Amino acid sequence: MAINGGTRFPVQHEDVFPKGALVMSVEPIMKFQTAEDRARGKAPEPETDKDTGERSWAVMVIDQAAERKTDAVITVKIAAPVQPVPPEAIPGTDLRPVTFEGLTVTPWLDDKACRPGPAGDKHRCRARLGYSLRAKGMNSALIKNPVRGTATEKPAA
Repeated sequence: MAINGGTRFPVQHEDVFPKGALVMSVEPIMKFQTAEDRARGKAPEPETDKDTGERSWAVMVIDQAAERKTDAVITVKIAAPVQPVPPEAIPGTDLRPVTFEGLTVTPWLDDKACRPGPAGDKHRCRARLGYSLRAKGMNSALIKNPVRGTATEKPAA
């Protein structure tokens, strides 16, 4: 088969975030650490991207097209040697509109809710398809207004 598990499929920013995305935070992603490691005082290690070997950063964004509140906050991972800097906020607000470049999506099966029923009962699987988003970088979704010198959102494609 030409498609293996963990394949990153390229997508356009507008396809994933049709009404735009707003940056909330950028944080380093750390490798999982066992309770034993923590008890021994072992320092947490940063997670690295398996393709580039660079550090992985979690960019928390609000998807403005989300239909449910629970789906609104999304993490986009960026591999970079230093922490990516979020774009400039809209003047007078904390809103930071962003566009992602080199965006990819990796589908995965979330089977945590898939449990066998009692003996003799029909199996009810509540598994769902999840997505992991990665990007090569992020840019401001604002353009400077040459007349007023203020920033406005770029028109949607």
